[in-house]
Amino acid sequence: MQFFPAPFRAPLHSFASLVFPWEGNRVLVADIIGRGWCIPSGRVEAHETSREAVHREALEEGGAILKDVQYIGCYQIADRAQVRWADCYVARISKLVDIVMTEESQARKLVTLDELPDIYHLWNPLTKRVFEHSWDVLMRRRNP
Repeated sequence: MQFFPAPFRAPLHSFASLVFPWEGNRVLVADIIGRGWCIPSGRVEAHETSREAVHREALEEGGAILKDVQYIGCYQIADRAQVRWADCYVARISKLVDIVMTEESQARKLVTLDELPDIYHLWNPLTKRVFEHSWDVLMRRRNP
């Protein structure tokens, strides 16, 4: 897996989208059945854009209504059979509501970057760098 920061765009339609939803200095993670704690993410449906998918996934998995959504790059996920792309976004949380997809997400919480290594599903150096990238983009938008 590799991450390509914006302005790079995937050469193919993204099969999935991920969002780093921030409230202050804490990011929202959801307890996804079968994965554990991770950011809201999921497949891009045939009728939607990757940006629309992150709004939907944030609401379904984290009960988060987003604002100030910005594309920050994409993951390239390659295996022997195929290469797939996943668009990544950063956003601010406008409002938290009830989680609507309880069959997918068991809970949510807001955590700091320092808390992520102990709880995050598949934490690794690349995941850490992309979280930090999302925070940096958010801070640059606040202080141009």
